[in-house]
Amino acid sequence: MADDKLIKIAYLYEDLMNTYGDSGDVKILRYLLNKDGYEVQVDNVSLDAKFDANDYDFLFFGGGQDYEQTVVAKDLLRHQSTMKDYIEAGKPMLAICGGYQLLGSYYKMIDGTVIDGLGILPLHTVFKPDSRMIGDTEFETEFGPVKAFENHSGRTYFDDKDKLKPLGKMIQGYGNNPDDGVEGMRYKGVIGSYAHGPILRNENIAKAVAKMIIDNHNARLATPAQA
Repeated sequence: MADDKLIKIAYLYEDLMNTYGDSGDVKILRYLLNKDGYEVQVDNVSLDAKFDANDYDFLFFGGGQDYEQTVVAKDLLRHQSTMKDYIEAGKPMLAICGGYQLLGSYYKMIDGTVIDGLGILPLHTVFKPDSRMIGDTEFETEFGPVKAFENHSGRTYFDDKDKLKPLGKMIQGYGNNPDDGVEGMRYKGVIGSYAHGPILRNENIAKAVAKMIIDNHNARLATPAQA
């Protein structure tokens, strides 16, 4: 397979961050990209792995339970620089639930313990176990309506609402938190969301993400390699 038809996806911590069908997002993208004539290579970037985000056409970061998220957060900081460069360059990424939270500055637990995130995006999350947000969810996005499932006690808030935009406006469910009436986040090529199920079972947003990947792949091929 020629390099111009090989798309590379980095699945961050696939063995630890994969709740409520999140791996289905990658399977759906593989299917759509295969239909467009591309081969797809998915690499699991897990604990202690070497990783250069710019070697990839797409980054996927799924959700995980609190313990796994704590383990991942400690290892993830090694990749802060390469992931920031990738994100700021406008390249595509999908981050779900815990993966979404860890792109922000911190995740505060009920006992006051603070888990440091990557600090790439101006958002933070506060854990509220007494009001778990669970159930079917529906929201309207620039790609059209999305139906999914949410199950989280973390409430995510934007610290810079001029820089970050919501992925969608809530129709049913909670989304980022019970107060703001919005779901997820958009920043350049990054989509963050609490939508499991997986979110890309919604064909409209799945096709939009696949197009983002192909566009980035073509742009990467057109960029001369650095000596």
